[in-house]
Amino acid sequence: MTKLQDVYVQSDALGVAELVRSGEVSPLEVIETAVTLIEQLNPRLNAVVHRLYDMGRAAAAEVDRAAPFAGVPFLAKELGSSWQGAPLTNSSSYMKDLIAEADSETVRRAKAAGFVLVGKSNAPENGWSISTEPKLYGATINPWKEGITAGGSSGGTAAAVASRMVQISEASDGAGSIRIPASCCGIVGLKPSRGRVTLAPDGDFWYGGAYFLCHSRTVRDTAAYLDAVAGALPGDAYVPPRPVESWLELSRRVPKRLRVGYTVTSNNGTSVDPQVVAAVVATAKALEGLGHDVEEHDMALDGNDAWSTYCHMVPVETAAMFEKLAGAIGRPVTQEDVEPITWAIIERGRSISGIDHVRDVEKLRQLSRAIAQDLSPFDIYVTPTLTQLPRPMGYYDMSMTDLDRYNARWADAGFAYPFNISGLPAISLPLGWSQEGIPIGVQLVGRYGDEAAVLAVSSQLEQAMPWKGRRPPICA
Repeated sequence: MTKLQDVYVQSDALGVAELVRSGEVSPLEVIETAVTLIEQLNPRLNAVVHRLYDMGRAAAAEVDRAAPFAGVPFLAKELGSSWQGAPLTNSSSYMKDLIAEADSETVRRAKAAGFVLVGKSNAPENGWSISTEPKLYGATINPWKEGITAGGSSGGTAAAVASRMVQISEASDGAGSIRIPASCCGIVGLKPSRGRVTLAPDGDFWYGGAYFLCHSRTVRDTAAYLDAVAGALPGDAYVPPRPVESWLELSRRVPKRLRVGYTVTSNNGTSVDPQVVAAVVATAKALEGLGHDVEEHDMALDGNDAWSTYCHMVPVETAAMFEKLAGAIGRPVTQEDVEPITWAIIERGRSISGIDHVRDVEKLRQLSRAIAQDLSPFDIYVTPTLTQLPRPMGYYDMSMTDLDRYNARWADAGFAYPFNISGLPAISLPLGWSQEGIPIGVQLVGRYGDEAAVLAVSSQLEQAMPWKGRRPPICA
């Protein structure tokens, strides 16, 4: 490994940007370092499905060295992320020839922040999986242990960040898809508050249930990324309050004494792995040791009922999306164009009446209020990210045709999707480790619009329960 590669691997994204700003390295040198590491590691991990090196090299020449992430290599997720000139396939054979014609607003902001695109990361077809095993591109391997899932739907991003190909990359979350891969791969994954990051040019998605942000290895990188891309546009459906100071600055500030709740009891009646329980309890004890008031509080939510309603809402939007895509593709989608579970979702969506759909949306709104009210006594609420250790590859099998049986396997994510429904900010931190050394994510949830508290407490835990020195077997 060259000296530059060693510095690159040891640095987080803000650290790389500082090297560029100081003139110690050029943006092109950084991009070539990322290219070299992707070429070395990706054959074992299959985290990057589109290598866009020439786009990156061209963009490196135009980098604003004063930008917060000047010259930092970046992967966009191959799901819903529109980066002009890059593929836009959603990991589906039906969309395999689509190229993005324009930047989404979040991409525009990422470019302004100094990020340089070097590729797109793997994702399951249309994102409806908490593993990353698309038929079109093949499975992403977990760098901690082959044979277990890297998580999904942002599994490619998580594996790339954990293995040090890149320091930070785009991730998105419709039912845990930022936090779950972060848990499986031992990195940081924040799902922000509903409306924190605009979905423009789209007006909405899943009624505020879908969120875009990033994966990183440090809390400060995540806070700075939020500073770079956050903000609603005039007319957006959801506009959370924004602090006057930056999230990066607020993340550095030691929080006042907080009221912290925690649970190790699932809301859907399933068991929680004892090693996961131990990680949550250890986190609660650490927070108590940091001076916070900590108490156990189990959620009042009927997780099975909430999941059933969410899973009845989502297919309608999926069916509508594929109906719209027919114009871009030039023909309607057929059963042969998509994986079996995707087709089952489309068919389910077509069968649901408008009246039933409106009832589902209203029920989700009521559930959102109930979750927020239940947790309102707490500044921070601590849960497992996943109830189980990462499952074997193939467990979340998109070749299944029984949609209800497939969705039942998402019981592992019983602590994730409630916060897509409620809109509360939630972060997964690598605070636990199994007997085999596999990462265990612990989730911290905050009040609506209060990412500042979540990030500040996360920074405390980063110091008290450090993960920086842990590296997976497949790593630069």
